[in-house]
Amino acid sequence: MEFADLIKTPKLDGVFLHDHTHATVEGTLCITGHHLLLSARQENSQELWLLHKNIDCVEKKPFVVQNIIIGGLITLKCKDLRIISLEIKFAKEYYNVAASLEALSALHNAEMEYPFFYRPMYAILEDGYTMFRPELEFAKLISVNNANNTNGIDNGGCEWRISNVNKDFSVCKSYGMTLIVPKSITDEQIVQSSMFRDGGRFPVLSYRHDNGATLMRSAQPISIQGIKRCRADEAILNVVLGRSKKGFIVDTWGKGKSNTETDQHYSQWKKVNRAIGNVSSPSAILDSFVKLIEACNDVNCSPDKWLSRLESSGWLTLVLNSLNAACVVAQCLDQEGSPVLVHGAKGFDSTLIVTSLVQIILNPDCRTVRGLQALIEREWIQAGHPFASRHRYSCYTPQQNRPKNSGATFTLFLDCIYQLYMQFPCSFEFSTQMLILLFEHSYFSQYGT
Repeated sequence: MEFADLIKTPKLDGVFLHDHTHATVEGTLCITGHHLLLSARQENSQELWLLHKNIDCVEKKPFVVQNIIIGGLITLKCKDLRIISLEIKFAKEYYNVAASLEALSALHNAEMEYPFFYRPMYAILEDGYTMFRPELEFAKLISVNNANNTNGIDNGGCEWRISNVNKDFSVCKSYGMTLIVPKSITDEQIVQSSMFRDGGRFPVLSYRHDNGATLMRSAQPISIQGIKRCRADEAILNVVLGRSKKGFIVDTWGKGKSNTETDQHYSQWKKVNRAIGNVSSPSAILDSFVKLIEACNDVNCSPDKWLSRLESSGWLTLVLNSLNAACVVAQCLDQEGSPVLVHGAKGFDSTLIVTSLVQIILNPDCRTVRGLQALIEREWIQAGHPFASRHRYSCYTPQQNRPKNSGATFTLFLDCIYQLYMQFPCSFEFSTQMLILLFEHSYFSQYGT
């Protein structure tokens, strides 16, 4: 299939643009394989460049005169929360443009997306695919003991090593090829531990604090009849304890909603329940986000009613619980000096929110521009967060059209950073504008990974 097959009207003059924030503009509409463009061809006039991937919902409203359609209004509700309307004068072009945008915004073949076609017009100074190699990034978090072992990473009695056991993704499909694991743990033990955890997501190093306390993340133990323990998994956590007398297992899924480690076999680990919310599926977070945006878009809502709708959306509760869980983990690492294992259900969503926020709270480097980029690469992309399924649809897609695995997890994470930024603006190198850009790119990538 070619893009030309989907573009029924590539160019159209006399189109009116209404975006609810600027004056109406009349210009020429162009539809390419990846972008919708509208320009008045006048200096200092508004110009629209909209990636098709940004379109979340296409709504059509035909203009009817004496039972004859003479044109119509196409409203594009975007994943970056913009609402854009295109007013088209003629019926045929109205239907052609609407059909083209519906088809182009619904493509799910990764090889047809813009990053595969983008050709920069400038010299590339840094290759984004190699900027944040795991072994280099983790070397910044933990000290390398070159005297004893060139590949060893010392951690107050527990050394770490780089493992390529997952180089073909056979151990865990959602983990990266390069992982940091305790030096004394063999690859065979890692494989055994992966069979004990949901999706094969065995405990891996996430962060090492200045005092030597380590933060790990994993999925919950699986529930299989006859399998009640895994000695290899126990060995990983016992090695991580190092000189500490106790560790903490923080469950972000909630008491009674997930499988967890038994007290008998993890006797030195204290379990702490810090549920992010009443989340039975990732779509519950998106449902809360939908209610938030509906309240924000209701311009006729009174202040009292708006505040009531804001509260009932549950979004601020998710933000509060996420920050509370992160603060508990940060205190365990910083004040107790104890290692912490964080997991939820599959370890894709609430787990990554908490481990990322902990590092933003404790590690000043993560509050810089490059440090935040590295954190997202390390804790979200390399950690296997399913961006494609979670963020394929956003708040404007009707609920009946959204798969159950849709979510707004990364959006929740960014809102949590925003709340931290508003309280401690001088502790961050970047501004809220960068968070807005990250929000946009989580839903539609213009150029990157």
